[in-house]
Amino acid sequence: MIEFLRNVRFWFTPDRVRDEGDTPDYRFSLANERTFLAWLRTALALIGGGFAVDQFLPELRWGWRVGLALALLGAGVLCSLRAVNHWVRCERAMRRGEDLPASRFPALLSLVVGVVAVAMVLVVLVGWHG
Repeated sequence: MIEFLRNVRFWFTPDRVRDEGDTPDYRFSLANERTFLAWLRTALALIGGGFAVDQFLPELRWGWRVGLALALLGAGVLCSLRAVNHWVRCERAMRRGEDLPASRFPALLSLVVGVVAVAMVLVVLVGWHG
């Protein structure tokens, strides 16, 4: 968590990242940006799914609808924040010649999406009013 907070300063001043270490091959920086954009697309899809569950399933019991929507929306928020933090961490590591940082976040995100998917399967099997 402390490293996360330290990296926040680089979110809005990416030119400060250039002060560290040596410039990596530009292909690695571009690949890092593509990964960042993929995380943002995932975040947008999760947020869109959360709104879709809330808006397009009005017959679904309130608790189910709100719970599923909030789980997807929360996962989208976390994913978008994690995207920028991961970009900074990787860019700094490449400039320093260090190994790229390991992360448990993909596993956590997969579990959240899996739990929501199982809940949606139950909703479909039991029915919206069940």
